[in-house]
Amino acid sequence: MSVAVLSFAVFAASQVGTPGPANMALMTTGAAHGLRAALPFVAGVALGKQLIIWPVGFGLMQLATRYPWAFEALKWISAAYIIWLAWRVANMRLAAKGDARAPGFLAGLIVHPLNPKAWAMITGGFTAFVAPGTPALTATATIAAVLLATQIVLHPLWTWGGSMIAHRVRGTSAERYLMWTLAGLTVASVLFVLFAGEPK
Repeated sequence: MSVAVLSFAVFAASQVGTPGPANMALMTTGAAHGLRAALPFVAGVALGKQLIIWPVGFGLMQLATRYPWAFEALKWISAAYIIWLAWRVANMRLAAKGDARAPGFLAGLIVHPLNPKAWAMITGGFTAFVAPGTPALTATATIAAVLLATQIVLHPLWTWGGSMIAHRVRGTSAERYLMWTLAGLTVASVLFVLFAGEPK
C-alpha cells in the first residue's frame, strides 16, 4: 500500500494522545469552562491541523530549506500564543460562571499551525509512512483522514479530563492551584518542544 495506514495510525495516536502544547491548552480550557462550552475550541484545534497537512503534502516543506528562518520564527510565535492562552485560563476562576467566555473556534483553529510539535508530527508522517512515488493527493488525504479521526477521539478526552478534575475542586481552596498548575504544565510543554528538539 502507498501509505502504511495502520502503522501511521499507531504513530498518530501516540503523538496526538501524549502531552503537548495543544493538549495542555485543551485541558486547561476544559477545566475552566467544561467540555460543552469548550467544544468550539476543540473543533477548531482538530480542524486546524488540516491547515498544515495539506500544504505540507503538496510541497510546503521544500520552502523550509530555502527559508529556515521562517520556520524558526514559527516556533517562537507558537510559544507566545500558547503561553498567552495558558495565562488567560490560569487567571480565571472555575466557580465564576459567565465572567469569561471560553476560547472559540477561531482561537482553536490557529493552535496547531502555531504548534511546532504538530509540524514535526506531520512531516514525520509523510517521510516515514508514505512510499516513494505515492501521488500527493492520495498521501495527503490519507494522512489528513487518519489524523482527524485520531483527534476527534482524543482531543475531547483531554478536554473532558480537565473538566472532571475541575468538577472536584470548583469553589475550593485548591481551585487556584489547579489552574496555575495546568498553566504551568502548558508553558513547560511549550518550552520542552522549543528546547528539546523535535519529538521522536
